[in-house]
Amino acid sequence: MTSSAINAPADAAPEPPPLSDRLRQTVLPRLVTGLILLLMWEIAVRLLAPPFVARPSSVVAIAPKVLTDPKFLAATGSTLLAVAEGLVISLILGTLTGLAIGRSRIAEKALLQHVNFFYAMPMIVILPLFSLWFGYSAATRIATIIFASIFAIVMNVADGARAVPGEYLEVARSFRAQRLRMLFEIVLPSSMPYLLAGVRLAGGRALIGAVVSEFFLSIGGLGYYILYNSRSYHHSEAFVGVLLLAAFGVGFEVLVGWCTRRFMPWYRRGAN
Repeated sequence: MTSSAINAPADAAPEPPPLSDRLRQTVLPRLVTGLILLLMWEIAVRLLAPPFVARPSSVVAIAPKVLTDPKFLAATGSTLLAVAEGLVISLILGTLTGLAIGRSRIAEKALLQHVNFFYAMPMIVILPLFSLWFGYSAATRIATIIFASIFAIVMNVADGARAVPGEYLEVARSFRAQRLRMLFEIVLPSSMPYLLAGVRLAGGRALIGAVVSEFFLSIGGLGYYILYNSRSYHHSEAFVGVLLLAAFGVGFEVLVGWCTRRFMPWYRRGAN
């Protein structure tokens, strides 16, 4: 082996493309596609639909008024607070249940089929039962949010708990680590990518559960605001609420993705 080969530096990591290239390759196509869709929507509504049907220009014109309306802000706060409460409860109960299913054969045999059954059940089916049990109140909305979101967390955490390398657990056993300590100091941290994937799914399902329950129960919230305005032919106002819900969903997705990159830089999607 020659000295030049010995002294040759290791291959440097490829440099990321310039910001202008990334904007041109990702943001620009999405922006152009979105503008085309908005233009088609505007033209179709102006030519074919009644005047009260929402179109991009009317939504933009009414948005400042809606976003500063105290009733709209109160409805938004009520829905988001309920979603946050339901997600916290689902995260705690779902994580504990998923760890039990993933690391205990008894728990897996006892619970897994029931989790799969309820995960596949449409939430609209369970709403009448919840309304009978909890009444037409905010408690039914919380129960619906939990039902909509918890099973995604359970299934993902259970998969993550099963995927923990056996070498980690063998090392812990060699140091006589207690089973509960292994569960929360080895299994749970190793399952974090799966947990965050479950939280990503649960966030969207929780928003849907909140809105559907507000439709069904007619209680104060963003869902009822959308329903009321759509039935009273204020479609542009209702669509502002729809867009805000979509923005919250996208924002939650971005937040979970940022947490994955920030706190788990070793994790790469598809790297097995």
